[in-house]
Amino acid sequence: MSRSLAYLLVGVGGAVGGLLRWGATTVVDEAAGAFPWTTFTVNMVGAFALGLLVVGIVGRRQAPPWVRTALGTGLLGGFTTFSAYAHAVDVLATGGEVGTAMAYLVSSVLVGVAAAGAGAAVGARLPARRRRAGDSPTTAHGWSK
Repeated sequence: MSRSLAYLLVGVGGAVGGLLRWGATTVVDEAAGAFPWTTFTVNMVGAFALGLLVVGIVGRRQAPPWVRTALGTGLLGGFTTFSAYAHAVDVLATGGEVGTAMAYLVSSVLVGVAAAGAGAAVGARLPARRRRAGDSPTTAHGWSK
């Protein structure tokens, strides 16, 4: 895959992921000072999906390299957001909701790692794609580097 194609895939995927995240945050109205459930949920879904993508789709199903670039780096990178996570912690803490800020800070990391692990575990259970005679590990998917 060329660098130009990789940039295009990341850009398009990131735009779609960002729009999906923005859509989720505009649909759900959260009260000021409340636990930011929308961003939390988006990040946990994204962590699970990334674990599933990397282990199950790219690893076991041998998807072409552009799938990880477009969906992992692009779509899920744009969908999940560390900046919104950090901003929510800051707003909660400076607004006097220190307990909620700490709960969000810690639970996001712990549940995020667990979600990624769960996605990877589900992905590991997907049936592996079998290579055909003559396929090399880099061309089994029908694409060359």
